[in-house]
Amino acid sequence: MKYRPVKAAMIGVGAISGIYLQNITHTFREVELVGVCDLIPDRAEKGAAYVKAEIEQGAGVREPKIYKDMYEAFNDPEVEVILNLTRPYEHFEVTKQALLHGKHVYSEKPLGVDMEEAGALIALAEEKNLRLGGAPDTFMGAGIQTARRLIDGGYIGDIVGASCAMVCRGHETWHPDPEFYYKRGGGPMLDMGPYYITALVQLLGEAKGLTGMTKRSFTERLITSEPHRGETINVDVDTWLSGNIEFESGAIAQVFTTFDVHYTAQSRFEVYGTKGSMMVPDPNTFGGPVLLLRPEDFAAAPKTDPGLMRHGVPDFYAGWREMPLMYDYPENSRGLGLADMCKALRTGRDHRANFQQQRHVLEIMTAFSKSSERKAYVPIATKYSRTAPMKNNPMHGILDE
Repeated sequence: MKYRPVKAAMIGVGAISGIYLQNITHTFREVELVGVCDLIPDRAEKGAAYVKAEIEQGAGVREPKIYKDMYEAFNDPEVEVILNLTRPYEHFEVTKQALLHGKHVYSEKPLGVDMEEAGALIALAEEKNLRLGGAPDTFMGAGIQTARRLIDGGYIGDIVGASCAMVCRGHETWHPDPEFYYKRGGGPMLDMGPYYITALVQLLGEAKGLTGMTKRSFTERLITSEPHRGETINVDVDTWLSGNIEFESGAIAQVFTTFDVHYTAQSRFEVYGTKGSMMVPDPNTFGGPVLLLRPEDFAAAPKTDPGLMRHGVPDFYAGWREMPLMYDYPENSRGLGLADMCKALRTGRDHRANFQQQRHVLEIMTAFSKSSERKAYVPIATKYSRTAPMKNNPMHGILDE
C-alpha cells in the first residue's frame, strides 16, 4: 500500500518558520504542508511564496493555502496535525483550540509556560485521544544520538555527573523581534533551556529534584537590532538561572543559563563518568563533534592536537578523541520531531518528541525559580522514561516504522 504523508497546517510564520518550511519542502516525506497562517498576513504570504518558488524549481510538493485565521485551519478537514510556531506565551491557547477541534499538535518549545498549562493540554489530548508533542527535536540528530549510544555502551563508565552552560548577552542584539524573549514564557531557561535539559534527560534519564538560584540582572533592555533599534524592553523574567539537578541514577548535573553577559563561546556541555569524560555537541544543533576523553588517551596525547583545533577546541583539551557520528541528520533538521510524529500517526508507534518528555523538562526548568524563591531543594514530581533511540534508515527523510 502506498504510504500517505500526514497533512499539516503551520500556525505562526515567524523567524523559526524558515527552516521548517525548507525541511518540510525538501527533506521530510512524512509531512505534507497544507496551509499556513499568521496574525501578520504578510508573513503567511511570504511563507507560501517560498514554497511556490521551490515548486517552480522542481520541488515535488503542493502550494499551501493561506488561512485568514487559525480557526480556518482548525476547521479544514484536510488538516491532521497543527504545527504551532507561535510565540511562547501563545502556545497554550493555540494548542488548546487545535485539540478542541480534533487536531493533533506539534508545538515549538515550550509546551506551556508553566505546569498548569502543560497539564491542561495533556489532559485534553488524552481525553480526545490525540497526539501531542513538540520541540526540541535536536536530541534526535546525529550528535546527541551518538553521545547517548556511547554513554549507554559504557564508553565513559557509570555516569557521575554533567555540566552544561548557555551563556550569551541576549537576543536584543540580533533578533528582529526580541521583546517576547523577556516576557512570560521567555528568558534563557524557557528559551534555550529546553535544548540542554532535554539532552540531559536523554543522556542521564529521569530527574529527581534540584536546587537553583535565579535573578533578573537588568530591568530594561535596549534593542540594538533592526527594525526596533533604539526601543527598550521591560524585563519580566529572570535572566540568570543556575543550579544543580539530581537524577534518579545518582548523577548530579550543574546547569547555568543567562542572557546577561558578554561571552564568545555560547555552549558548553560535558558528561563525566567513572572511566572517562565526554564533550557533547551544542544541544541547539543536530550534529557534532562528540569528543571522548579516557585516561589512556590523555596520558599519550600530544601537547597540541590539530584535529581538535579545527573545532576551536583549545590546547588544554588535548587527549580528547573525536568520535564518528553514527546516525543521520547532522545538519539543521528542525521538523524532524514533526516528521517522527507523523510516521507514528501512520504506524501506531510512539513518537519520540512526546508530551511526557516535554512535561518533565518543563517541570525541571520551572523548578529553578521555585527553588530560588523558596531557598530550598525542589523534588520533581513527573515521571520520565527515555524515548526510543533513533534508527538509521537508508532513505534520508524517511523515519523508522
